Amino acid sequence: QVQLVESGGGSVQAGGSLRLSCAASAGTIGNYDMAWFRQAPGKEREGVAAIRNDGMTRYANSVRGQFTVSKDNVKTTLYLQMNNLKPEDTAMYYCAARLSSSPLLTLVKNAYDYWGQGTQVTVSS
Repeated sequence: QVQLVESGGGSVQAGGSLRLSCAASAGTIGNYDMAWFRQAPGKEREGVAAIRNDGMTRYANSVRGQFTVSKDNVKTTLYLQMNNLKPEDTAMYYCAARLSSSPLLTLVKNAYDYWGQGTQVTVSS
């Protein structure tokens, strides 16, 4: 069982930056694929960025070049650096994890077994 706790959300103006963190309770996250999802009011939860156990990354087209996902296996923490934020990035951001079992790195929410409670990001124009 893995417990995930997000932090780092907040309110920023358009063009600003935030770095989200996700602390994992697991002894190691080296065996897990981890991802960030977001959900805006009235919309489906969508995958934003993912990082495989070996460090390979994948991004949604909407955030490629704007967001960067990384992890620290020693600190068992996942990060999401978000730059040049836009009002449409406003959402609840969730951290997710699954044991690595496939070479395919997915942004499909049903593929992930463990979820955090989320952290709110609000971007004003």
